[in-house]
Amino acid sequence: MSDHLNVALGLAALGVPVLPLRAGKVPFGNCPDCRDNACGGRPNMKTAGTCACPRPCHGWAAANTDPVILGSREWAAPWRTAGAVAYHPGGAGLTVVDLDDTDAIGWARAALPPTRTVATTRGEHWIYRGVMRSVNAVRPGVDIKSTMSYTRYLGPGTGTMTALPDTVRALAERAPTVRPAPSAADPAVPVGGGECRHRSPVFLERGVAMAEQRITEARTAIHATVYRTFLAVLSTHGRCGCLSETHVARLFTAAQTRGESLRHCTDAWTNARTALGM
Repeated sequence: MSDHLNVALGLAALGVPVLPLRAGKVPFGNCPDCRDNACGGRPNMKTAGTCACPRPCHGWAAANTDPVILGSREWAAPWRTAGAVAYHPGGAGLTVVDLDDTDAIGWARAALPPTRTVATTRGEHWIYRGVMRSVNAVRPGVDIKSTMSYTRYLGPGTGTMTALPDTVRALAERAPTVRPAPSAADPAVPVGGGECRHRSPVFLERGVAMAEQRITEARTAIHATVYRTFLAVLSTHGRCGCLSETHVARLFTAAQTRGESLRHCTDAWTNARTALGM
């Protein structure tokens, strides 16, 4: 067994749902049957489906505690090439406050109760007992990982785990999961007036779905991939006004599931529009 699988099995025995991450700290891509969510998604996803794929498809939603599944033939290849082990905090009844830099750590020490702390490459993970929705960029350098999210396992950490404070829950209430819904009066989103080139909702849906897939399955250069994908979508669908609020939210959500902050998404969208003269 690989070292990553050994770590994963140890966590699973403690009731922590785990999954492999490939190089770049991202989940393995969906299999052909699950690509573009053609299977309908897993039952524990936001849009519940009936997918029971034996492979580690659907990112965080594939996280599991069953040693038979984790050690199965379908999971063997991902474990052999995995770059890290991840876990689904919400599935373990936990919330991780991801602090990306020293300023964020300083804020947490002043504003939050002490709890179990794990050092990361750039900052710290503060782990609390309790579950809430996941939100990126609730403050500069601060993300919240709990339900419908994954985070890397970087060791047991130090300190005593305490209950999730209301201070953290309040951050999520003030921060939208994705950019606020655009409107025709918002200069940062495309406004109608051009001739519709796709003419068919099917063509538009296919284009947005392909953009989501390109972002979620990118292996490297996530920032650049998000920008190029936004640019491609806007150049094809952005001038006539057919790109709806829901489509924009889907693109932002796809980017945020790959670790992009709300600020990075907004900047990439604005820069793409500027490049196209919108």
